[in-house]
Amino acid sequence: MRLLEKYNQEAIPKMKEIFKYKNDLAVPKVDKIVVNVGVGRHSKDKDYIKAIENSITKITGQKPIKTFSKKSISSFKVRQGDTVGVKATIRGRRMFDFLEKLINIVFPRVRDFRGISKRVVDKQGNLTVGFKEQLPFPEIKSDEVERIYGLEVSISTTAKNHEEGLKLLELLGFPFKKK
Repeated sequence: MRLLEKYNQEAIPKMKEIFKYKNDLAVPKVDKIVVNVGVGRHSKDKDYIKAIENSITKITGQKPIKTFSKKSISSFKVRQGDTVGVKATIRGRRMFDFLEKLINIVFPRVRDFRGISKRVVDKQGNLTVGFKEQLPFPEIKSDEVERIYGLEVSISTTAKNHEEGLKLLELLGFPFKKK
């Protein structure tokens, strides 16, 4: 069953039952997903940034944008306007396809994966997961990778608190650790 159908047919009725919502529109939903990579000390290396942009394009299916520093910090050797990261924001149908891939393909491919801690969901019901390398994503071929870097996936929901966000993500099929 596709994730959007699962949300509409299973998650909405269960959330309404548990949290006593009056209508379907009051039920929290996944708002957006942001895939982010910080370039760190490689901010001057154009080839490194280009490789990150190419792999994020493959992973998300859309062109990422560069993020720039807002102010200079001499201890980090960062000047105002330097590239500090690359990110892509996913919404709509593509977001649900990405979530489905994340749950069913990427998490099982992560080495020594034992589940997501329930404490990772913040007070507003959002989830942020970090990956040490980009290799678990099926679009990335390990023999074509020149440099390995970490990336972060932030899933933003419209939930009002931790419990609502956690329950929504559990009903969507996220592999949380069992106690």
